[in-house]
Amino acid sequence: MTGKNLVDNALTRQNKGPNPFWLGCPVNETKELYARALGITGDSACESGGVHEPPTGGMLEIELAIATGSDVVWLCPEFDADAYRTPDNKPLWDHHRGVKPKSLSQPGVFAGVDSIKEIEAFDWPNPENISFDRNFREAEKARDSGLAVFGGMWCPFFHVLCGFFGMENYFERMYTDPDIVIAATEHVVDFYLAANKRCLDATHGLLSAAFFGNDLGTQRALLISPECIGKFILPYMQKIIDQIKGYSLNVMLHCCGAVSEIIPMFIEAGIDALHPIQALAAGMEPERLQRAFGADLVFMGGVDTQLLLPFGTVEEVEQKVERLRDIFGPNFIVSPSHEALLPNVGVEKVMAMSRKAKE
Repeated sequence: MTGKNLVDNALTRQNKGPNPFWLGCPVNETKELYARALGITGDSACESGGVHEPPTGGMLEIELAIATGSDVVWLCPEFDADAYRTPDNKPLWDHHRGVKPKSLSQPGVFAGVDSIKEIEAFDWPNPENISFDRNFREAEKARDSGLAVFGGMWCPFFHVLCGFFGMENYFERMYTDPDIVIAATEHVVDFYLAANKRCLDATHGLLSAAFFGNDLGTQRALLISPECIGKFILPYMQKIIDQIKGYSLNVMLHCCGAVSEIIPMFIEAGIDALHPIQALAAGMEPERLQRAFGADLVFMGGVDTQLLLPFGTVEEVEQKVERLRDIFGPNFIVSPSHEALLPNVGVEKVMAMSRKAKE
């Protein structure tokens, strides 16, 4: 049985074999370390999009998946430094007029706007400027290699808006200037819907799931209230989900942190699978999640990246995977509790996860 078969069966709750495994998307330095350890030679890593380094270009993702026994590759054109091109070489989201921000809290170009006209006048990106040719070729290669492919645009509109306003400013203006927040949100999401349509058209028949992400939780609680999520976030997630469902694809949501309070919202919106199950976040205990939501959701992740994978032993990693399999059952996709593995997670821990998932 191929990795694609395993993943497809898990996402449709029909898996009766070993659990699927996803390596995740280690940061580029980690990928290079793993590649050397496993004897892989591949294309150089693409330019990083920020603190969270995106899927590497070329075929290294596929080669790493095969070498580690990963059943999945994530191929996202949004993070391909060569995919978005404009005559003036502007970035996809020019939050700070050409200045690279240091954090999401840094005030962006909308920090002081006081009218919707200013939002309308912004030079919004054009979805026609994204090329999906390389994304198609890599997805086709992965599919032909027997791997499941997660793809589509990443659509992190919540984070994009944090960049435009500055995080605290964005949250405050949900109360003080909701019309301005909604106007900006609609522009960002309209871009993603148009770009995602082009992406899903280009990769039609090659994806096992469309994978998009918006992190709404901290280690202890939600970043904003459920009421604000219901007003400013969920309706726009719903548009993305409905679009994906129109392609008869499974919908995988990435949402870090302590988000158990809003998982019922995700289920009602049509999410099929939830990632990454941040193991040490409040309320994200696997027994609790499976008991409350296991009938409605497939889970992926859960192998702790904060303490266990960097500092635990190989045996402790294997024990954790075995416990998660016992709790979630055969439709659980074994994976780190955050995909961006850092260089302090040795390749032997990855191989332990893979090996134990397949027993």
